[in-house]
Amino acid sequence: MTAPFQSVFLAALSCAALALAAAPLMGQYPGQVKEKSKDTPELRAVAVLEWTGDAGKPKTSRLVPVTIYDGEQLQDAGVYMARPQPLALDAQVEYQLKADGKTIGFFDIKNAGQEQGSWVGFGDWKGLPKPKPAMKPAKIDEDEDWSADDKPILHRKKHADDKSKSGSPSGGKAPADDPDRPTLHRPSGDSSDSQQSSAGTQPVDPDRPVLKKPEEQKPAKPADSAHADSTPDVSDPDRPRLIRGKPANSGSQVTPTLMGLPPDMQQAVAVSDARNSPDHPWVFTWANPDDQNKMKAQLEDIARQAMGLTPPPPPPARTSTRRSTSKKAAAPAPPPEPAPLEDEQFRVFELAYDTGATMVLTAHTAGTTAQEKFVTVIGQPDLYGNVRVLLKSVTDGSHLDETPRMRLVDAVDAMADNRGELLFELRGETQRQFALYRVLRGAATRLFVSSAGPIATVARE
Repeated sequence: MTAPFQSVFLAALSCAALALAAAPLMGQYPGQVKEKSKDTPELRAVAVLEWTGDAGKPKTSRLVPVTIYDGEQLQDAGVYMARPQPLALDAQVEYQLKADGKTIGFFDIKNAGQEQGSWVGFGDWKGLPKPKPAMKPAKIDEDEDWSADDKPILHRKKHADDKSKSGSPSGGKAPADDPDRPTLHRPSGDSSDSQQSSAGTQPVDPDRPVLKKPEEQKPAKPADSAHADSTPDVSDPDRPRLIRGKPANSGSQVTPTLMGLPPDMQQAVAVSDARNSPDHPWVFTWANPDDQNKMKAQLEDIARQAMGLTPPPPPPARTSTRRSTSKKAAAPAPPPEPAPLEDEQFRVFELAYDTGATMVLTAHTAGTTAQEKFVTVIGQPDLYGNVRVLLKSVTDGSHLDETPRMRLVDAVDAMADNRGELLFELRGETQRQFALYRVLRGAATRLFVSSAGPIATVARE
């Protein structure tokens, strides 16, 4: 190959190589839409809403994050992706409030702050949307007339001042044989492009975009003078998201109002998930109501025995060898009344379809804080109609930080698998945690426990 032809050949190869190298870059124009990464997890967050006052209109409230399921395992929502506030408390995240698996309202996060070193969220409790009113049936016009060929015709309703003649200035009813009378016609042909109305309007475009009317927003409430750490705007495009409520910066921020653990504080499960799923009620329905009373009585006896409240059996009656005809044998003393259980709570769940009843009883004794005893029993009915104990926890007021008191919050589907877990608050004397227990194959196993957070010290009596 001569030198000129060799130069031309090398130049052609260089141009081809440059074209192949630039081919992948041609699709990477600045306006390209970035697809969602397949590695971004679909998260499901579980929290506990705590409030005082009435449900729906609380006096004070706060949301405590518990756990986030990232598709593989349960993460601690109190510290998961904290920048600085955790992901579960990002502004405008919306939670569904649940009671026995049924949605009772929504809670929108407005801002977050720290209480004694633990992150909590503040926001607004919203009620369920009102059902749309039923449509009224259409009123049938008595003057309506239909021709023999079932062709719909527009009619005008008669009025008192109308004249019978069509040429009257009042615009009376025109005769049916008027050639200039407008009528409604069915469109001819199957093509949507050729459909035009009798008034000469443009054809109906099936691809025409439709605007959605925005919902009315209530006026923002005035901000209080208290201070709270606001959640900053997040600009990370790869940061996963939970379900969103109102747009950002649409209302005033909420300041902290609930501090410590007041005695009238109430709790409810809160769930946030980007996917919409129907409610899954957890309430178990007994075939025979007497079975429920029987199971409850057995659990109460187990709880009393665990706390040492069952009195010892009476001593056997003495028998005398002497025969006495004047006095009859004394009747045995009646059994003592069972010791009362304070703040007793008895709940029965069906944590998965066709799995039977799972019973939870919590109670404590009377007395001062140091002398109180607390018990929690999880059980299921066995084949013989007796209670099979799956878990039993007993503690007293002097050892709460070593063995915290188990307070049942509710059942919740933490991993979106249509199986409920039991959510407990583990309350000590100076700190508390939240724990999830799964009941499966005759055992109650702890799946998750959150990091311990300090609480207000309870003064001893």
